[in-house]
Amino acid sequence: MKEVPPHDRPREKLERLGATGLGDNELLSLVLGSGSRRYDALALANRIIDHVGGLHGLTRLDLGRLRGVAGVGPARAAQIVAAVELGRRTLVRGMAERPQLLSPREMAAYLIPQYGGSMVEQFGLVMLDTKHRVIRIKIVSSGSLDTTVVHPREVFREAAAASAAAIILFHNHPSGDPTPSPDDLLLTTRMINAGAIMGIDVIDHLILADQQYFSLVEAGRLRARTR
Repeated sequence: MKEVPPHDRPREKLERLGATGLGDNELLSLVLGSGSRRYDALALANRIIDHVGGLHGLTRLDLGRLRGVAGVGPARAAQIVAAVELGRRTLVRGMAERPQLLSPREMAAYLIPQYGGSMVEQFGLVMLDTKHRVIRIKIVSSGSLDTTVVHPREVFREAAAASAAAIILFHNHPSGDPTPSPDDLLLTTRMINAGAIMGIDVIDHLILADQQYFSLVEAGRLRARTR
């Protein structure tokens, strides 16, 4: 970073302009703290961002993939993963403890920060009371990168134990494309039928990606239930 004028180096720019005045690579270089033998911190940050396909790729990283970048050892990989997780938690924990989720957009905003970027497909449910306030969230199945197996009995066992009046189903697509598959639609139908027997409404099924979502209610594939 010797070729960068002192006033344009990330730390000095942070003091002068604030965090919003820095580029993605500059912020990441500050997380790294220092470079390696071959690359300074800014060059290493650029290599990492290129390796993961852009800044949003950082949310899908694990330690092993990060260590595949020349100059990133176990300590630096841990620093990056920890920083990303801290950012994720500020989004999740900044929300009300028991928010009321009344629309697919609100549901997606609540779920994406925590589950949208997962590298493994996860299927879960948000359990709601009669006013559609969150009781709790439960992941009932984690699968490989492209498949997961879910049984209605597991879903409604959790919902009944929480005395939920309604549930939101959700799962993520690690591919980044939230378009539902035929299996997703079939599973939704099974869950709706099971919910009718249990007296617990399935009010939506959201498929999540990094910053996108697909709502079966918004798409007209599932009729929203009125309270």
